[in-house]
Amino acid sequence: MTRISTANTYDAAIAQLSQRQIEMGQAQQQLSSGKRVSRASDDPTAAARAERAIASMARVDATQRAVEASRAVMSQSESSLGDAGELLHQAREALLAAGNGSYSDAERQTLGNQLRGIRQQLLSVANRGDGGDGFLFGGQGSAEPPFVDAPGGVQFRGTGGQMQVVGNEALPVTLDGAATWLQARSGNGVFETRVIASTGTAWVGPGSVTDPAALTGSTYNIQFTVSAGVTTYSVLRDGAATAQTNVPFTPDAQGTAIEVDGMAVNITGNPASGDDFELRPSTSTLSVFDALDKAVTELSTLGRSTTQVVQSNVENLRNIDQVMGRLQTARSGVGETLNRIDGVVSRLDTLKLQGEIERSTAEDLDMVRAISDFQAKQSGYDAALKSYSLVQRLSLFHYLSG
Repeated sequence: MTRISTANTYDAAIAQLSQRQIEMGQAQQQLSSGKRVSRASDDPTAAARAERAIASMARVDATQRAVEASRAVMSQSESSLGDAGELLHQAREALLAAGNGSYSDAERQTLGNQLRGIRQQLLSVANRGDGGDGFLFGGQGSAEPPFVDAPGGVQFRGTGGQMQVVGNEALPVTLDGAATWLQARSGNGVFETRVIASTGTAWVGPGSVTDPAALTGSTYNIQFTVSAGVTTYSVLRDGAATAQTNVPFTPDAQGTAIEVDGMAVNITGNPASGDDFELRPSTSTLSVFDALDKAVTELSTLGRSTTQVVQSNVENLRNIDQVMGRLQTARSGVGETLNRIDGVVSRLDTLKLQGEIERSTAEDLDMVRAISDFQAKQSGYDAALKSYSLVQRLSLFHYLSG
């Protein structure tokens, strides 16, 4: 009976020593790794929370990579549109110089050659790559440069629209080249003035809107008649006569304003009988390259009258202003996208931090508490070891040998 009791005592002491040693080893491992949960078996609930946090951070990382790709492309696009704006400013300055009445045809041809060079630079900007396999203005995809200089003018061979990053954030990685470069509003943006017939010395300005509510969207013709030295004009709406018929017109060096249905245009100079000026609704068909091609062609034409030079210059400056405005609008849109990207990045950083906090809360170790627990386990193990050594001395054999 004594032998069995002693064996049981030994077994219990050894089991207690082993258990305390295991617990102390686990505590030491946690201290070394800094993790309270290293395996799912350590704490299944906490391990599941940590896995969800890790998956959330992985999604945030993927989204951040996509957002950074969009930021890189938008930054390049903003820079390219800035370059295009500078080139168009140079073109505008050349056109202003071309309006100088003292310039000869040869001097205007020189300015035309300057505009031709600017056009080629703009084409290079429009076909600028994104640093990878794509193009900044390639729309929804283009394996080749999206803009092609064809006999009829520059054409867009890409697919309209924008490509966006994959994920919840609708951020672009391309711009719609056609909308950016080929679809400015004609005229002054609301209506366009045109010369249908002109044999006098009058020219028509770009016009302005005086009452947006009165606009009708119709096409108007201002037709002049000169009889017995008296100049009058009649306004036709879509080819039909209006109340403005045979209205006296007094030529003015500063331009006489004619108002019709919310629009005003200045006719400057002396119209001849039969002169016809048209006002038609603007369309989104004005191309940067067509605007420059028109200016180059007219500056290279010899023998034009002063009236033709002035009218041409008025139209070309109007067109340049419109395409500049369209590019500036596109640049502003890119700037808004970059601002939105900054907001998205800040939000993603917050989400990632939240994920890291959640993961840390689920599996990281409280070092102060862990050190205290380890020291307690170590003390318990030392005490159990001493107790075992004392129990060994209580055996019958030890008693008999004493």
